[in-house]
Amino acid sequence: MTRKLSWELYRSFLAVLRAGSLSGAARELGVAQPTLGRHVAALEAALGQALFTRTQTGFLATEAARALQPYAEAMESTAAALLRVAESKGAGGLQGTVRITASKVICVEVLPAVLARLRAAHPALKLELVASDQVQDLLHREADIAVRMVRPAQSQLIARRVGTIALGLHASRDYLARAGVPTSLADLQTHSLIGPDKETAYLRSVGQAMAGLSRESFALRCDDHLGQLALIRAGAGVGICQVPIAARDPNLVRLFAEQLSLPLETWLSMHEDLRHTPRYRVCFDALVEALTAYAAPVASFGADTRGS
Repeated sequence: MTRKLSWELYRSFLAVLRAGSLSGAARELGVAQPTLGRHVAALEAALGQALFTRTQTGFLATEAARALQPYAEAMESTAAALLRVAESKGAGGLQGTVRITASKVICVEVLPAVLARLRAAHPALKLELVASDQVQDLLHREADIAVRMVRPAQSQLIARRVGTIALGLHASRDYLARAGVPTSLADLQTHSLIGPDKETAYLRSVGQAMAGLSRESFALRCDDHLGQLALIRAGAGVGICQVPIAARDPNLVRLFAEQLSLPLETWLSMHEDLRHTPRYRVCFDALVEALTAYAAPVASFGADTRGS
């Protein structure tokens, strides 16, 4: 390979890889299908290997394509970070884009109010919210600030512990009126339990707290925590959710608070190179304040019905 390759080739490669077809990638990027086809062919020729197997139903990624994917995605993240930095170099005032990532539950249930206040205070600020239960790579600038439920290990990151969010068993008042109130953990065996479909470290920790609990114990299974929360709210059964969320919903009742409370340690992190940039600092501080208040112990919430 004797010449440098344009970033456009890698962008087209990623779009086809994700969409699985030229037509889908063309719609995503807003370019013509033949252009994408030429880009993919040019990249394959330059690299000397096939990146896709062409079939009647679309483009199937080869092993070589999967090996290249993380590097192309790192280039994509860097390009996006470059644009975020460039657009902040305008007139005075707090402006530019900040990309924040957090779990789906935190993104939906906690952060909207925080971001609304930030935008009201700083109208020139643009905020991108990445709702994902996958850990985004801050070192490669997939996001600028991350809310994480584990302590970041990389030394280049600033990490601030904001507290411990309690998880507890909850059910709706409607469900308890229909199914009855369990008076012991053993009673839960006769109830519709809500939980994950896949074996995870989280499920194992719950299983340790509730002897004998396993995947087969759940009558309703969903690996998405937002899905589980929706099922609890809909009165489908008994499940685990964050105590501060349930505290805001008068229809949710916490069960066995003294016997079952799982800690969810919460951290806020960003790359140390961003600490002195005003827009990142303002967003980081606002998130620390809001999440610290959110994770604080709740004095009163839906009644603990154990033994009632």
